[in-house]
Amino acid sequence: MIGDMLPLAMTMGDPAGIGPELALAAWRSRSPSAPFIVFAAPSVLAAAAERAGIAAPIIETDPAGAGAAFSRGLPVVPLKSAVVDAPGRPSAATAAATIESIERAVEAVRQGHARAVVTNPIAKATLYQAGFKYPGHTEYLGELSKAWGVPAFPVMMIWSETLAVTPVTIHIPLADAPKALTTELIVRTARVVDRDLRARFGVTRPRLAVAGLNPHAGEGGAMGREEITIIRPAIETLKAEGIDAVGPLSADTMFHPEARARYDVALTMYHDQGLIPVKTLAFDEGVNVTLGLPFVRTSPDHGTAFDIAGKGLANPASLIAALKLADRLTR
Repeated sequence: MIGDMLPLAMTMGDPAGIGPELALAAWRSRSPSAPFIVFAAPSVLAAAAERAGIAAPIIETDPAGAGAAFSRGLPVVPLKSAVVDAPGRPSAATAAATIESIERAVEAVRQGHARAVVTNPIAKATLYQAGFKYPGHTEYLGELSKAWGVPAFPVMMIWSETLAVTPVTIHIPLADAPKALTTELIVRTARVVDRDLRARFGVTRPRLAVAGLNPHAGEGGAMGREEITIIRPAIETLKAEGIDAVGPLSADTMFHPEARARYDVALTMYHDQGLIPVKTLAFDEGVNVTLGLPFVRTSPDHGTAFDIAGKGLANPASLIAALKLADRLTR
């Protein structure tokens, strides 16, 4: 029964983006049927519901009452920080509320009031203007994990039924990616992927396909030596530990259907090397999952879309997919 289930804890995201209307659309769809609670400004959600013509009563509550309230309306835990309803007009003045929403959703899981965290999109540039010191959600969630008293090494995976990808280097300039790439970083990332695919996704023996950094995986050193000096030693270490890792593979031949059938997740060496193919193949179904945390966190695989915020054009498919996956991973 819905009323007996712990809710999923959803963040507001940037209030000027499409997060508020996505939350409402997800509640309207009731897919999944698992209850969720939003940490947000009730007035912003109410205004978004009116603009979108969604008959969703906003029910102010605490996490403990979310299950019972979910069938009657959208359960919302009000934020303490001020929020102005201004779709499409991001402002550093809302950064405190955006961060508070993340912190309180994570704390609700830590306190046993919710099962998992589902985050709506944030605008990193807006947060940076307010002094936010983390590259993005993934790194900040790793910091918040310290409250559990266990070391966390957060790893980003973009998951879909079609393709799952983990970039080894993430939110850094492309020119810095080769400098940041080390054998140790690849090994550490792959260990987290292997462990969480076993423990949370139920994959008995995960198959990891490791991309090269350079064109044609370096062509035997003719187009770069990172495959020889950094990536191949990492794969050898992983194999010695019993992890099923192959590569380094040429990234331009890793993502066609026959290639994808041979692995469970692709480890790419930099952000766009992996995210371009997965977003091309499964943009609306892709889910951002943070591995390596003491709790489950999922998120839609798209941004704030300020250009369409408040216009009723946002597609909730990726957020619904994120809710479904969070529900599945915490059953």
